[in-house]
Formats: sequence, structure tokens, C-alpha cells
Amino acid sequence: MSANPALSRQPTLAHPAVTLRPATEDDWPGLYAAARDPGIWAGHPANNRWQEPVFRAFFEDGLASGGMLVAEEPATGVPIGSSRFDFGRAGPDEVEVGWTFLVRRHWGSTTNHVMKALMVGHALQTVGRVMFMIGETNIRSRTAVERIGATLTDRRQTVELSTGPVVHVFYTIDRAGFAAGPLARLWAERLTP
Repeated sequence: MSANPALSRQPTLAHPAVTLRPATEDDWPGLYAAARDPGIWAGHPANNRWQEPVFRAFFEDGLASGGMLVAEEPATGVPIGSSRFDFGRAGPDEVEVGWTFLVRRHWGSTTNHVMKALMVGHALQTVGRVMFMIGETNIRSRTAVERIGATLTDRRQTVELSTGPVVHVFYTIDRAGFAAGPLARLWAERLTP
């Protein structure tokens, strides 16, 4: 594990479209209410994550990571998903952003891009590169990170999920890629305290 103690992994990050804030145990009911839609997980390698015991393990793992954030609709405060910062698989001067889910009513909107802009922009103030680890067959997520300017690397890792072993591929985005890509504009629109 390669950790960067200067990186705050549980910041509050805000944009007119979404707020990200530190997750706590009290977020279980709201996040499970958001995650229990089987359609969210249909194309995901862990396609049973909508089931309570499976999502509970995902939620507990996120809390244990020390970097889990809850995504909320700014106007209502209703949880619409989560994501996290993680150093477990990250290399030197790198942090992982991922393990993201979002309710389907926000699919096709800018919400996922805004979440990534906030998290990647925040991380790149401290580390040189952000890494995304995605199931090799998870085409929706792979397409999403390609659209934000992340580049596929040669790294691969097999991860044990609730459905069995899954090969994951790695994408990265660095400061230059972020500045030249579509996330920079969304990062510039963030709300500052």
C-alpha cells in the first residue's frame, strides 16, 4: 500500500449538480435505498450488489477504506450514490478513485462526470496521477472513464467479488490529461466554502 498522508480522502466537495461528503455508518439506510435497484448492477461484474448482504459488505469495505464519499442531490440532501479514494492498489504518487455507483435517474446526466471532476481535481492537487480499476467486461464504466480522458494501461489484476474472480483493467489520468480533458471545466465550476 502506497499512501499519501497529505491527501484528504474524506473532503466535502460541492458543485451545483452534486455534493460529495464523508460517509459514516449512519449513511447505511440512505445508501442501501439508493443501491437496491437491480438495474444499477445489471452490467456490473458484481451484479448481485443490490442484495442487502452483498451491499452491506461493499458499504463496510468502503467505510474501512477511510476514503468513502456519499453523493447527494444538493437541493434535497438525498443520497444518490457513493465513490471513494483508496490507496490499496495505488502506485507511488497515485490514488485510486472508484467503487462508484449512481442511481439510474442520474445516468446520462452530468452527475457522474461532476463526481469524477471533483474527486480527480481534488486528488491531483496532492498526487500526480489518479487510477481507475474497472472490471474488464464492465463496458459502461470503461466507456465512462475513456470519455473523461483516462488512458488504458497494461496493468491487470484479478479481484475476488461477490460473484467470483473478475479480471480488472487499469486506467489513469494525470494533471496534463485532466487539464486538457472535459473534467477541467466541471472542476472550475465547483463551489468553494
